[in-house]
Amino acid sequence: MRMKQLGIGLSGLIAGAAIFIVLAMVGMKMGPSYLEFASIKRAVVAIAQEKPGASVTDVRKAFDARATIGAISTVSGKDLEVTKDGGELLISASYRKEIPLAGNVGVYIDFRAVSKE
Repeated sequence: MRMKQLGIGLSGLIAGAAIFIVLAMVGMKMGPSYLEFASIKRAVVAIAQEKPGASVTDVRKAFDARATIGAISTVSGKDLEVTKDGGELLISASYRKEIPLAGNVGVYIDFRAVSKE
C-alpha cells in the first residue's frame, strides 16, 4: 500500500516565495510614505490642539518647526489650509505622492491629513 505524500512541492514553494518577495518590495517602497503621512497628521492635530486661536501665519510657522524636527519634506507650512470651524481651528493638508516601483510602473497615493475628523 502506497501512502500519499503531504506537503508543498518545489514549484509551489518558489511561486509562494516570489509572491512574498514582490509584496515585501512594494511594502518597503510604500512604507516611508505612510510613516511621513502619520508624522504630518500628528503635527496637524497637535498644532490645532495647542494653538486654538492662532493666526494662519503662526500655524504655518509652527508646522514648519515641527516639519524640521519630524523630517517632513513633502508638505510645508505654505501648503496647509487653515480655517475656523465653529470657533475651532481646522488645519488640513492634501498632497499626492508618486512612488516608482519598477521601470515605468509606479503608484500614486492621495493623502489628506485633517486636524479634526
